[in-house]
Amino acid sequence: MKTSAFGLTAFLSVGLLLSSCNNATHTPDPAATATQPGAPAADGMAGMDHAAMGHSAATGPAGTSPQLTAMTEMMQRMHATKPRGNTDYDFARHMLEHHRGAVVMADLELRDGQDPTMRRMAEKIKADQQKEIGELEASIARLANAPVNYQPTAPFARKMNASMKGMMQNMAQAGTNPDLNFNQLMTLHHQSAVDMARAELDHGQDSRLREMARQMMEAQQQEIKELKAWHAQNAGKL
Repeated sequence: MKTSAFGLTAFLSVGLLLSSCNNATHTPDPAATATQPGAPAADGMAGMDHAAMGHSAATGPAGTSPQLTAMTEMMQRMHATKPRGNTDYDFARHMLEHHRGAVVMADLELRDGQDPTMRRMAEKIKADQQKEIGELEASIARLANAPVNYQPTAPFARKMNASMKGMMQNMAQAGTNPDLNFNQLMTLHHQSAVDMARAELDHGQDSRLREMARQMMEAQQQEIKELKAWHAQNAGKL
């Protein structure tokens, strides 16, 4: 899969990235911005280095593909989700936005796509992730007062950063075929989710979220295989 100029540009200037993210319009989420007692202020607290994740406004190359735009907007929402410094809470908050992005991408495939295999996968992905969205929302409410348990340089934070960087670095050039765009970008999206789930399994403490992370890894690794198999058979024909 080719690396786009869009993905590479995202790493060239931290200042430009911060400017583009700050200028984007976000709807404040109280759960994302609240600071628990004893926790550092949101901008300097323990957590993921969002600027280093490579977020950029949904302009330029992203505008050529609804799928690419949806993925970029998802990452903007993840950027706006300030970490609280608790592995389980932060995993749930960031995975919630990640799942919401997948639902949008699946809806776009169902609107624009023609390939029956990709449309079936989009239907399954949408149903599965909508179910998990409800579970993640319940976990976020349950862990609202969870204590800080990691620092910005902790392995959990580094792994979460790496999942986003990997998605940006490997983002494909948008083409004209909606099925191929969905296939390529959902493969990257799933791999990022697998990496985030692995970070939760390695460092999370909440048994329910750890089990959800395990199930996510199993399901999405299987779907990655299916997406890649379809790509091998169809990419040259589209």
